[in-house]
Amino acid sequence: MRVLVQRVSAANVVVNGATTGAIGNGLLLLVGVTHDDSEAIEDRMADKIVKLRIFSDDAGLMNRSVLDVGGEILAVSQFTLYADARKGNRPSYTDAARPEQASPAFDRFVGKLAARLGKPVPTGIFGADMKVSLTNDGPVTIWLDSAVL
Repeated sequence: MRVLVQRVSAANVVVNGATTGAIGNGLLLLVGVTHDDSEAIEDRMADKIVKLRIFSDDAGLMNRSVLDVGGEILAVSQFTLYADARKGNRPSYTDAARPEQASPAFDRFVGKLAARLGKPVPTGIFGADMKVSLTNDGPVTIWLDSAVL
C-alpha cells in the first residue's frame, strides 16, 4: 500500500459535477493498493496516519497528530501511485491491484481510518474520473509505503 499524505486546510473531491467528499483542516490521502496488501498492512498504515505528528503545536513544532487537532481525513483511491515509468514513456500499472481486489481493500482501509479517527472519512468514488482540489497547508506532504514501514 502506498499513501501520499497531504496536510490541508481544505480539500474536496468532485465526480460528475457533484462533491462526493469534502473536509476542512486535516489530511488528504491519495491511496494506492498493490497485490500483496493485507488487512495487517491496512491496520499498520491506518495507525501510522492517524498518529503521524505533522500538525503544529503551540510552539510551532510539528508535534501534533490529526487526532490531536480534531482534524478530518479525505481519502481518494489512486492506482497511479503504483506507476512504473522505468521503461519508455508510457507507465505500466501492473503493480497496482486489480479493481476487484483494490476496491474492497480501499473500503476496508477507509473503515479502519474512520474507526481510529472517531468520525466518518469521506471519499471519492472508486474507479471514477475525479477532480480533487486542495489547499495544501505548509506545504506538508509525506510519502508512506508499506514496503518500508
